[in-house]
Amino acid sequence: MRHFPIFLDLAGRRVVVFGGGAAALAKLRLLLKTEARLTVFAADPDPQIAAWAAEGRLRLVRREGTPGDALCAVLAYAATDDPAADVRLARIARADGARVNMVDALEGSDFITPAIVDRDPVTVAIGTEGAAPVLARRIKADLEARLPPTLGLLARIGKGFRALAETLPAGRPRRDFWSAYYDAVGPRALAEGGAEAVLPALERLLQRHRQAAPRPGHVHFVGAGPGDPELLTLKARRALDTADVVIHDRLVPSTILDLARREATLIAAGKEGFGPATPQAEIDALIVAHGRAGAQVVRLKSGDPGVFGRLDEEIAAVDTAGLDWTVVPGITAAAAAAAALGQSQTQRGRNAAVTHLTGHDVAGFAEHDWAALARPGAVAAIYMGKRAARFVQGRLLMHGAAPHAPVSVVENASRPDQRIVATTLARLEPDLTAAALSGPAVVMLGLAPRAAAAALSHPTLQEAGS
Repeated sequence: MRHFPIFLDLAGRRVVVFGGGAAALAKLRLLLKTEARLTVFAADPDPQIAAWAAEGRLRLVRREGTPGDALCAVLAYAATDDPAADVRLARIARADGARVNMVDALEGSDFITPAIVDRDPVTVAIGTEGAAPVLARRIKADLEARLPPTLGLLARIGKGFRALAETLPAGRPRRDFWSAYYDAVGPRALAEGGAEAVLPALERLLQRHRQAAPRPGHVHFVGAGPGDPELLTLKARRALDTADVVIHDRLVPSTILDLARREATLIAAGKEGFGPATPQAEIDALIVAHGRAGAQVVRLKSGDPGVFGRLDEEIAAVDTAGLDWTVVPGITAAAAAAAALGQSQTQRGRNAAVTHLTGHDVAGFAEHDWAALARPGAVAAIYMGKRAARFVQGRLLMHGAAPHAPVSVVENASRPDQRIVATTLARLEPDLTAAALSGPAVVMLGLAPRAAAAALSHPTLQEAGS
């Protein structure tokens, strides 16, 4: 992010616009919505600009800009519709100490003006750093349709009520009060009785919240999915949006953590196979401590919390503490890996079951029903299987699995840096070593990428694969 979005207080402050044509008009239509003191320098201004000056909405100086014109200005716009003139005026304004925007000249500008959705005092700014102004306008149009015109009125009424609302305890009690107002009570009162009905509704709502018992803590065990934020469920997004504390696994990417409420406390509780790990007892204690303190806790787990996620142990700790909890399932890595391969985990006539297993457990490499896994057509997803690949390969071959049986290893399934290693059981360990995968990976026994599967159906290639 090159441009950091901020909201600048322009009330009573000087803003200068150089130019009197179409570019200046476009900027002035936006600036006139602010409380800035506007001065326009233009030898031949558009009639609309002259009309605004006659109404006292801005000061018009009928000449070209000169040194000293931008003194004491917080912002200056070079908008003459002449690139060479804009460069000259930008140099003058900077020398006078103003921040400069040159219309349609990103590299020559100190700041950019975003597309704006105005629901005063609610303002949504949309910027693309000059890369896609058409996209910014499309987003603006979408938000204009989504945000009701009455939103600003509700916000203004709420602003006047803030002092009374601050009699509620800080933190979640106040957030719950304002959520109830903006989500339900305010819009309903406005629709049923108009603006004059909103304030009495707010007073009744405040009284109910003053009398309400403190909201108890709650623990949400949430599946973050395989890493693609678009694969999060709506319920997971809502939990993150209301969380006070997020206790997350090592594999949950920053793109998902960024969706948590900005004020939420983020706590890393990572584990790595054969590597550093936060003790489970410490994780349990963290969850319980924050829940007992009345927090909305999100225990955020990569994939699905119920698949190799120690979910039962954490629920037991929460139950013992007498806390309420909810499980929000997520898309597990096996589902994402199969989707990356373009394959179904089950197929009529091939396999009526699919096995999810771990490559290692607390005692080391994990033993399984190898005879069942070695049968023709068997499909299994091996989690934490990279280091166990040689062990798994040996066990399956020992129990009669076909050396040419397809195996696919999917690293970072669903993420932009996803990689697929398509191989066979006989080649699993050397091909995996050669690939030098560094990210989380799922070993899919019995599945090949769809294109590779079609190729292996040819007898000659199938034999070569063995």
